[in-house]
Amino acid sequence: MVNLSPPFEFVLLGFSSFGELQVMLYGPFLVLYLLAFMGNAIIIVTIIADTHLRTPMYFFLGSFSLLEILVTTTTVPRMLSDLLVPYKVISFTRCMVQFYFYFSLGSTSFLILSDMALDRFVAICHPLCYGTLMSWVVCVRLAGVAWAAPFLAMVPTVLSQAHLSYCHGNIINHFFCDNAPLLRLSCSDTSLLEFWDFLMALAFVLSSFLVTLISYGYIVTTVLRVSSASGRQKAFSTCGSHLTLVVIGYSSTIFLYVRPGKAHSVEVNKTVALVTSVFTPFLNPFILTLHNETVKAVLRGQIQRVKGLRKAL
Repeated sequence: MVNLSPPFEFVLLGFSSFGELQVMLYGPFLVLYLLAFMGNAIIIVTIIADTHLRTPMYFFLGSFSLLEILVTTTTVPRMLSDLLVPYKVISFTRCMVQFYFYFSLGSTSFLILSDMALDRFVAICHPLCYGTLMSWVVCVRLAGVAWAAPFLAMVPTVLSQAHLSYCHGNIINHFFCDNAPLLRLSCSDTSLLEFWDFLMALAFVLSSFLVTLISYGYIVTTVLRVSSASGRQKAFSTCGSHLTLVVIGYSSTIFLYVRPGKAHSVEVNKTVALVTSVFTPFLNPFILTLHNETVKAVLRGQIQRVKGLRKAL
């Protein structure tokens, strides 16, 4: 007899291969998560608090930092708690919810990256029309589409995943409910679902990557026409942090998900997913500030104000 009904719960293997040593991973991962959370939160608060940063560029940057917090929160706290227990169980419903939010938020972050590229394209290639082309109405609409489209598109994926027949056990060789390990447990015909997942990757990851590449193609062409070296350096400096985020984000995600679902090496995917879930969000606040003189100046001003208040007290 083969059980074709959805399981009541899944067992996440996580880092069980480390045995008792996995407990030692808790401290470093917790520190990285808290630093990533605080770093992105500081960027958001700084953008909201300072009037000089209330521009489309920082509106999208703040949205990206918010997404970094939300994406990591869908997986990392659960992963941290599982490091401390021998039996890592997640209910079927919670697994589907985690799956839905992780991929919806992740797809939104790539669309926001492409919005940031469009903003830099208009600012550098069409500066005289910038106020019109990148008005607040346009920015809100771009951000609204970036948030709404993935959350709507993921609904049929999750519903299809929830109605699969699972007859290969309930053990997920991962630290969260990722796509490939879930498909491995199913004995249903998943070819249509895998094709839909591939279309989703094309729609949200590769399409936004193409928009970013085209935008920067025009940006590079325009900047190279600038006669002064200082002008070229200033133009490129505003794009440095964004380009770094693009390279890190797209390279890992295209490697992980722009392939048929069951063709993945789970162990390799687990390692890459760990990097994107823990280390990349930790690095991003530094990337966003180190390459941005305006943000650094505002942060220095805020620090000076705090020091002044302490002296006054």
